[in-house]
Amino acid sequence: MFPIQDGVATRYPAIGTWALIAVNVVVFLFQVSLPPHVLERFLSAFALIPARYFGNLESVMSPRGMIDYLPFVTGMFLHGGWLHLILNMWTLWIFGPAVEDRVGTVRFLVFYLVAGISASFAHAIVNANSVVPTLGASGAIAGVIGCYVRKFPAARLVIMVPVLIFPFFFEIPAVLFALFWLLSQIIPGIAALMMPADGGGIAWWAHIGGFAVGWVFAPLVSRPARGYRHYYSDEGRHGFLPNGSRSRRGQPWV
Repeated sequence: MFPIQDGVATRYPAIGTWALIAVNVVVFLFQVSLPPHVLERFLSAFALIPARYFGNLESVMSPRGMIDYLPFVTGMFLHGGWLHLILNMWTLWIFGPAVEDRVGTVRFLVFYLVAGISASFAHAIVNANSVVPTLGASGAIAGVIGCYVRKFPAARLVIMVPVLIFPFFFEIPAVLFALFWLLSQIIPGIAALMMPADGGGIAWWAHIGGFAVGWVFAPLVSRPARGYRHYYSDEGRHGFLPNGSRSRRGQPWV
């Protein structure tokens, strides 16, 4: 289930979202330019390895000769392949602009980093003994999704569901999308706790932790009302109210 478009009206350019996408792309291009042996050392230094912090510290020391917390930040700007990068950046592009528009660029960037760091800690705590490098922006983006759903629960999303080779398109409320998405993280996340493995995989608890932080902090990161003109009911996409919900005759702005 892939989100394709949302209906929330925005007034300001999504500079912070564009900047985050650009930084992620540049870092990934740098990654793929490295020889394999250099890339291995690079990921060992800047991707998150939970055992350095919550597991056997003697066997998994930081390449910088000390236990440091830089990978909790740098890990969210690394990706494991083109598909990993494209899916994350597409999701950020769908949900980021509306959130940034309502909270402001600086608050949005700080919020993104806080959500990403919190997601990294959630993953590291749950997988305390893992020596597998963890990387990707999905934990921070999960925080953006949580904030989006808290602010625009009635917003309509166009999603694409692939069935075999055929794409099907549907319009659903953001809160319903979030419910399906969250269940798709919690169920395998709980299963992973019951069947721990030493290999790599999806950081389910990073996604859950990031979403929870985004949901909780959403009311606290709004742009000051005095600096943001109230939307009128005729603004936004045709057929949608400014908060992304479907317009109905006589329905007031929400």
